[in-house]
Amino acid sequence: MGAYVVETPDGPGLVDCGPASTFSALKAGLDERGLSVQDLRHLLLTHIHLDHAGAAGLLVRENPELRVHVAEEGAFHLTFPEVLEFGAREVYGAQFDELWGELVAVPEANVDVFEEHVAGFEAIATPGHAPHHFSFLDDEGTLYAGDAAGMRTEPERFVLPPMAPPDVDVAAWQRTISELEARRPSCLALTHFGLVPDPLDHLATLRERLTDWETAVRNGMTQQEFVEKVRAEVRALGAPPTFVEVLPLAQTYDGLKLYCEQVPA
Repeated sequence: MGAYVVETPDGPGLVDCGPASTFSALKAGLDERGLSVQDLRHLLLTHIHLDHAGAAGLLVRENPELRVHVAEEGAFHLTFPEVLEFGAREVYGAQFDELWGELVAVPEANVDVFEEHVAGFEAIATPGHAPHHFSFLDDEGTLYAGDAAGMRTEPERFVLPPMAPPDVDVAAWQRTISELEARRPSCLALTHFGLVPDPLDHLATLRERLTDWETAVRNGMTQQEFVEKVRAEVRALGAPPTFVEVLPLAQTYDGLKLYCEQVPA
Protein backbone atom coordinates (compact mmCIF):
# COMPACT_ATOMS: atom_id res chain seq x y z
CA MET A 1 0.00 0.00 0.00
CA GLY A 2 1.03 3.59 -0.50
CA ALA A 3 0.75 6.34 2.11
CA TYR A 4 1.03 9.76 0.47
CA VAL A 5 2.89 12.69 2.01
CA VAL A 6 0.97 15.87 1.17
CA GLU A 7 1.32 19.56 1.89
CA THR A 8 -1.40 21.22 3.97
CA PRO A 9 -1.72 24.86 5.08
CA ASP A 10 -0.37 23.76 8.49
CA GLY A 11 2.54 21.62 7.29
CA PRO A 12 3.07 18.01 6.20
CA GLY A 13 0.19 15.55 6.20
CA LEU A 14 -0.52 11.97 5.19
CA VAL A 15 -3.30 10.41 3.14
CA ASP A 16 -3.79 6.96 4.66
CA CYS A 17 -1.13 5.41 6.88
CA GLY A 18 -1.28 1.67 6.34
CA PRO A 19 -1.58 -1.03 9.01
CA ALA A 20 0.33 -1.12 12.27
CA SER A 21 2.39 -4.00 10.88
CA THR A 22 4.06 -1.63 8.39
CA PHE A 23 4.55 1.27 10.80
CA SER A 24 8.34 0.94 10.74
CA ALA A 25 8.31 1.15 6.92
CA LEU A 26 6.14 4.26 7.12
CA LYS A 27 8.60 5.92 9.50
CA ALA A 28 11.51 4.93 7.26
CA GLY A 29 9.73 6.48 4.27
CA LEU A 30 9.16 9.70 6.18
CA ASP A 31 12.80 9.75 7.23
CA GLU A 32 13.91 9.47 3.59
CA ARG A 33 11.99 12.70 2.99
CA GLY A 34 13.52 14.46 5.97
CA LEU A 35 10.39 14.06 8.07
CA SER A 36 9.37 12.33 11.27
CA VAL A 37 6.02 11.36 12.74
CA GLN A 38 6.28 14.44 14.98
CA ASP A 39 6.38 16.69 11.88
CA LEU A 40 2.97 15.54 10.64
CA ARG A 41 0.01 17.88 11.20
CA HIS A 42 -2.84 15.95 9.56
CA LEU A 43 -3.80 12.36 8.73
CA LEU A 44 -6.56 12.09 6.11
CA LEU A 45 -8.15 8.64 6.09
CA THR A 46 -10.06 7.49 3.03
CA HIS A 47 -11.76 4.83 5.20
CA ILE A 48 -11.06 2.78 8.30
CA HIS A 49 -10.19 -0.63 6.84
CA LEU A 50 -7.03 -1.87 8.53
CA ASP A 51 -4.83 -1.77 5.42
CA HIS A 52 -5.52 1.97 5.19
CA ALA A 53 -5.96 3.17 8.76
CA GLY A 54 -4.65 0.50 11.15
CA ALA A 55 -1.61 2.52 12.24
CA ALA A 56 -3.57 5.71 13.05
CA GLY A 57 -3.44 5.11 16.81
CA LEU A 58 0.32 4.48 16.73
CA LEU A 59 0.83 7.77 14.89
CA VAL A 60 -1.14 9.69 17.49
CA ARG A 61 0.66 7.92 20.32
CA GLU A 62 3.96 9.26 18.94
CA ASN A 63 2.48 12.63 17.92
CA PRO A 64 -0.34 13.70 20.28
CA GLU A 65 -0.89 16.90 18.24
CA LEU A 66 -1.85 15.00 15.07
CA ARG A 67 -5.33 15.72 13.68
CA VAL A 68 -7.00 12.58 12.29
CA HIS A 69 -9.72 13.26 9.71
CA VAL A 70 -12.30 10.58 8.97
CA ALA A 71 -15.92 10.17 7.90
CA GLU A 72 -18.48 10.29 10.69
CA GLU A 73 -19.31 6.60 10.25
CA GLY A 74 -15.65 5.67 10.77
CA ALA A 75 -14.88 7.84 13.79
CA PHE A 76 -16.28 5.34 16.30
CA HIS A 77 -14.02 2.56 15.00
CA LEU A 78 -10.92 4.72 15.44
CA THR A 79 -11.74 5.54 19.04
CA PHE A 80 -12.97 1.99 19.85
CA PRO A 81 -10.92 -0.30 17.58
CA GLU A 82 -11.92 -3.39 19.57
CA VAL A 83 -15.07 -3.73 17.46
CA LEU A 84 -13.10 -3.68 14.21
CA GLU A 85 -10.44 -5.98 15.63
CA PHE A 86 -13.02 -8.55 16.74
CA GLY A 87 -14.49 -8.76 13.24
CA ALA A 88 -11.09 -8.90 11.57
CA ARG A 89 -9.87 -11.68 13.89
CA GLU A 90 -12.95 -13.67 12.90
CA VAL A 91 -11.83 -13.40 9.26
CA TYR A 92 -8.03 -13.71 9.54
CA GLY A 93 -7.63 -15.90 12.63
CA ALA A 94 -4.01 -16.68 13.49
CA GLN A 95 -2.79 -14.46 10.65
CA PHE A 96 -4.23 -11.30 12.19
CA ASP A 97 -1.20 -10.18 14.21
CA GLU A 98 1.27 -10.75 11.38
CA LEU A 99 -0.95 -9.01 8.82
CA TRP A 100 -2.22 -6.07 10.83
CA GLY A 101 -0.21 -5.66 14.03
CA GLU A 102 -1.29 -3.83 17.18
CA LEU A 103 -4.46 -1.73 17.05
CA VAL A 104 -4.27 1.37 19.25
CA ALA A 105 -7.24 3.64 19.91
CA VAL A 106 -7.15 7.21 18.62
CA PRO A 107 -8.22 9.61 21.39
CA GLU A 108 -11.56 11.22 20.60
CA ALA A 109 -9.97 14.66 21.02
CA ASN A 110 -7.73 13.99 18.00
CA VAL A 111 -10.53 12.97 15.64
CA ASP A 112 -12.12 15.45 13.23
CA VAL A 113 -15.15 14.42 11.17
CA PHE A 114 -15.06 15.51 7.53
CA GLU A 115 -16.66 18.63 6.24
CA GLU A 116 -16.65 19.75 2.59
CA HIS A 117 -13.00 20.76 2.78
CA VAL A 118 -10.28 19.35 5.01
CA ALA A 119 -6.68 20.52 5.41
CA GLY A 120 -6.81 22.29 2.04
CA PHE A 121 -8.37 19.37 0.11
CA GLU A 122 -11.86 18.85 -1.26
CA ALA A 123 -13.37 15.87 0.59
CA ILE A 124 -15.53 13.82 -1.78
CA ALA A 125 -17.90 11.10 -0.60
CA THR A 126 -17.00 8.04 -2.70
CA PRO A 127 -19.03 5.03 -1.49
CA GLY A 128 -19.01 1.66 -3.20
CA HIS A 129 -16.02 -0.13 -1.72
CA ALA A 130 -17.26 1.00 1.70
CA PRO A 131 -20.18 3.27 2.62
CA HIS A 132 -17.94 5.63 4.64
CA HIS A 133 -15.27 6.00 1.93
CA PHE A 134 -13.97 9.47 1.01
CA SER A 135 -11.41 10.67 -1.53
CA PHE A 136 -9.43 13.92 -1.57
CA LEU A 137 -8.76 16.32 -4.46
CA ASP A 138 -5.99 18.91 -4.31
CA ASP A 139 -5.78 22.22 -6.16
CA GLU A 140 -3.51 20.75 -8.85
CA GLY A 141 -5.97 18.01 -9.77
CA THR A 142 -4.41 15.03 -8.01
CA LEU A 143 -7.13 12.78 -6.63
CA TYR A 144 -6.13 10.71 -3.61
CA ALA A 145 -8.60 7.95 -4.32
CA GLY A 146 -8.08 5.28 -1.66
CA ASP A 147 -9.95 2.23 -2.99
CA ALA A 148 -12.63 4.23 -4.84
CA ALA A 149 -10.65 4.02 -8.09
CA GLY A 150 -9.66 0.40 -7.59
CA MET A 151 -6.24 -1.26 -7.58
CA ARG A 152 -3.58 -1.01 -10.26
CA THR A 153 0.19 -1.18 -10.33
CA GLU A 154 1.76 0.86 -13.11
CA PRO A 155 2.43 0.04 -15.88
CA GLU A 156 -0.10 -2.81 -15.66
CA ARG A 157 -3.36 -2.22 -17.52
CA PHE A 158 -5.52 -4.31 -15.23
CA VAL A 159 -7.81 -2.42 -12.83
CA LEU A 160 -9.16 -4.42 -9.89
CA PRO A 161 -12.15 -3.27 -7.80
CA PRO A 162 -11.48 -4.65 -4.28
CA MET A 163 -14.78 -5.94 -2.89
CA ALA A 164 -14.35 -7.39 0.58
CA PRO A 165 -17.70 -8.16 2.25
CA PRO A 166 -20.00 -6.99 3.72
CA ASP A 167 -20.10 -3.37 2.49
CA VAL A 168 -19.79 -3.59 -1.29
CA ASP A 169 -22.38 -1.55 -3.22
CA VAL A 170 -21.87 -1.75 -6.98
CA ALA A 171 -24.60 0.78 -7.85
CA ALA A 172 -23.08 3.33 -5.44
CA TRP A 173 -19.64 2.60 -6.87
CA GLN A 174 -20.85 3.30 -10.40
CA ARG A 175 -22.20 6.66 -9.20
CA THR A 176 -18.86 7.34 -7.50
CA ILE A 177 -17.02 6.77 -10.78
CA SER A 178 -19.27 9.36 -12.44
CA GLU A 179 -18.54 11.82 -9.61
CA LEU A 180 -14.81 11.36 -10.06
CA GLU A 181 -14.98 11.64 -13.86
CA ALA A 182 -16.94 14.89 -13.54
CA ARG A 183 -14.03 16.44 -11.62
CA ARG A 184 -11.60 15.51 -14.43
CA PRO A 185 -8.60 14.83 -12.20
CA SER A 186 -5.16 15.15 -13.74
CA CYS A 187 -3.78 12.18 -11.81
CA LEU A 188 -5.01 9.40 -9.54
CA ALA A 189 -3.06 8.52 -6.40
CA LEU A 190 -4.05 4.95 -5.56
CA THR A 191 -3.42 3.44 -2.17
CA HIS A 192 -2.95 0.12 -4.04
CA PHE A 193 -0.63 1.25 -5.67
CA GLY A 194 0.91 4.39 -7.11
CA LEU A 195 0.21 7.30 -9.44
CA VAL A 196 -2.00 6.83 -12.51
CA PRO A 197 -1.44 9.41 -15.28
CA ASP A 198 -4.48 8.41 -17.40
CA PRO A 199 -7.32 8.83 -14.89
CA LEU A 200 -10.28 8.94 -17.27
CA ASP A 201 -9.21 5.81 -19.15
CA HIS A 202 -8.54 4.12 -15.82
CA LEU A 203 -12.00 5.01 -14.45
CA ALA A 204 -13.67 3.82 -17.66
CA THR A 205 -11.91 0.48 -17.29
CA LEU A 206 -13.01 0.28 -13.66
CA ARG A 207 -16.64 0.85 -14.69
CA GLU A 208 -16.42 -1.90 -17.31
CA ARG A 209 -14.85 -4.31 -14.83
CA LEU A 210 -17.57 -3.70 -12.23
CA THR A 211 -20.27 -4.29 -14.83
CA ASP A 212 -18.60 -7.43 -16.17
CA TRP A 213 -18.03 -8.98 -12.75
CA GLU A 214 -21.51 -8.20 -11.46
CA THR A 215 -23.05 -9.76 -14.58
CA ALA A 216 -20.89 -12.88 -14.23
CA VAL A 217 -21.86 -13.43 -10.59
CA ARG A 218 -25.56 -12.73 -11.21
CA ASN A 219 -25.46 -15.32 -14.01
CA GLY A 220 -24.33 -17.99 -11.55
CA MET A 221 -20.54 -18.04 -11.80
CA THR A 222 -18.98 -19.94 -8.88
CA GLN A 223 -16.15 -18.62 -6.73
CA GLN A 224 -13.63 -20.97 -8.33
CA GLU A 225 -14.76 -20.00 -11.83
CA PHE A 226 -14.55 -16.32 -10.91
CA VAL A 227 -11.04 -16.62 -9.50
CA GLU A 228 -9.84 -18.53 -12.57
CA LYS A 229 -11.49 -16.00 -14.93
CA VAL A 230 -9.85 -12.99 -13.28
CA ARG A 231 -6.44 -14.62 -12.99
CA ALA A 232 -6.57 -15.46 -16.70
CA GLU A 233 -7.48 -11.84 -17.51
CA VAL A 234 -4.63 -10.50 -15.39
CA ARG A 235 -2.09 -12.87 -16.95
CA ALA A 236 -3.28 -11.96 -20.45
CA LEU A 237 -2.46 -8.32 -19.71
CA GLY A 238 1.09 -9.22 -18.73
CA ALA A 239 0.86 -8.88 -14.95
CA PRO A 240 3.69 -10.65 -13.08
CA PRO A 241 2.85 -13.86 -11.15
CA THR A 242 3.39 -12.11 -7.82
CA PHE A 243 0.66 -9.59 -8.67
CA VAL A 244 -1.74 -12.41 -9.51
CA GLU A 245 -0.96 -14.24 -6.27
CA VAL A 246 -1.74 -11.31 -3.95
CA LEU A 247 -5.12 -10.43 -5.44
CA PRO A 248 -7.83 -11.15 -2.82
CA LEU A 249 -10.11 -12.68 -5.44
CA ALA A 250 -12.02 -15.07 -3.16
CA GLN A 251 -12.91 -12.13 -0.87
CA THR A 252 -13.84 -10.04 -3.90
CA TYR A 253 -16.19 -12.77 -5.10
CA ASP A 254 -17.75 -13.13 -1.63
CA GLY A 255 -18.39 -9.40 -1.38
CA LEU A 256 -19.90 -9.25 -4.84
CA LYS A 257 -21.98 -12.39 -4.27
CA LEU A 258 -23.42 -10.93 -1.06
CA TYR A 259 -24.31 -7.70 -2.87
CA CYS A 260 -26.03 -9.59 -5.70
CA GLU A 261 -28.06 -11.63 -3.18
CA GLN A 262 -29.18 -8.52 -1.32
CA VAL A 263 -29.83 -6.18 -4.26
CA PRO A 264 -32.09 -7.33 -7.14
CA ALA A 265 -30.81 -6.83 -10.67
